[in-house]
Amino acid sequence: MNRQTEANLTGHFQAILDALSDGVYISDVTGKTLCVNRMYEQLTGLKREEIEGRDVRDMVRSGIFDSILNPEIVETHKPATRVQHLKDGKTLVLSGYPVFNENGELCFVVTFARDITILTNLNEQVGHQKNLLQKTEGQIAFMAKQQKEHSFTPSFASKAMGEVLNLVDRIAPTDATVLILGETGVGKDVIANLVHQRSPRAENLMLKVDCGGISEGLTESELFGYVAGAFTGASSKGKAGYFEIANGSTIFLDEIGELPLSMQTRLLRVLQDGEIMRVGSASPRKVDVRIIAATNRNLRDCVLAGTFRRDLYYRLNVATINIPPLRERQEDIGLLAKFFLAMYAAKYRKNLYFLDITLEILRSYSWPGNVRELQNLVHSIAITARGPAISPQDLPSQISGKKPKESSLGEDIFSDSRSLHEIMEEIEADFLTRAIEHYGSVQAVAKRFRVDRSTVFRKIRKGKQDRQQEQV
Repeated sequence: MNRQTEANLTGHFQAILDALSDGVYISDVTGKTLCVNRMYEQLTGLKREEIEGRDVRDMVRSGIFDSILNPEIVETHKPATRVQHLKDGKTLVLSGYPVFNENGELCFVVTFARDITILTNLNEQVGHQKNLLQKTEGQIAFMAKQQKEHSFTPSFASKAMGEVLNLVDRIAPTDATVLILGETGVGKDVIANLVHQRSPRAENLMLKVDCGGISEGLTESELFGYVAGAFTGASSKGKAGYFEIANGSTIFLDEIGELPLSMQTRLLRVLQDGEIMRVGSASPRKVDVRIIAATNRNLRDCVLAGTFRRDLYYRLNVATINIPPLRERQEDIGLLAKFFLAMYAAKYRKNLYFLDITLEILRSYSWPGNVRELQNLVHSIAITARGPAISPQDLPSQISGKKPKESSLGEDIFSDSRSLHEIMEEIEADFLTRAIEHYGSVQAVAKRFRVDRSTVFRKIRKGKQDRQQEQV
């Protein structure tokens, strides 16, 4: 390079630095700031005259920025990279390089600075979204699992449940709001899922909301979402509520009778106008959601008591499905018991089956907890059963009617106040129950002792009823 060119470059040195898109910071081996370019001023907000001539270490001590490269490069004579945070919240990535003279001696350190605040924020947002996706995927996987478990067509033999399933077939293809009524444990969630699976929205996941399981203070934000900064502790990105998440699909509001009156008003707007309003927002959002609601309460009584809005009740009461309790459809008990036993036997890899007399006893029980109580009982039996045949001995005493370790031929039989006929009925029932366990079926016992099958059932049932009356 000739002297004239070199002199020309030197004269335009600052202009050349200012033309660079990265911030440039040049210091000497002592750490003294020699010059910066215009981009560095723009990145940091620091003026050239404020920092030129200052020691980089003094600038760290004064809190202008938190890290520097000069001392490290002066010591190692090697390039280095570091992230630097400024007091105004900006984040820079520094890339420093040593500059040597013709004798190989270090004379300058040139540091290039780039603003990565936006990139850092983007990474944080990506991390937040990733966590949110993982959480959402977990929730969706759980809901999908729940819906898969309840996606079967209910086993039934009763006329009452046949009418329920026929009503489901007529209601499901429409977009009508559905209200499912029934006692706790009758299977309202199963019917809700069946309505969804037989509807045009079946390809989308049905979202279930337990109206009694959300605290009153959070109900509004959970159902309808909120905008950024709506309240203390709210996400800076805002959050979609259940109705937005279920857009295009079905939302199942379980135990809707537990919904606070304030939220009933908001729900009415969804039913009337198809709109929701996020907490803190001034503008409504359209949603396309089919609503299925369920409750074990008498909503008409709740309306009279003032705990449930009359207009909301009429909006919900468009297509109503009443599920009868299990005690009113005894024909279904055996089928359901066999279904649940097959399901849990497969789960635990066991070979299990009910004796006829065991099913007869199950049918004669009142089942206050309905199908849920029956399912839980069968689940327990599948775990604890001593052999493949489920006998009356495997049933809990409140169902079998027999006290634990009770014996009809014990010493206390002589102090019993019952008549001989009643005692003999109980002894017969115990004998026939044990015979069934021994021979494996009612048919085999009837043949062995030369009596009708109906006689075996009648005597066992009568003995069970006598024991229950004695315990009352």
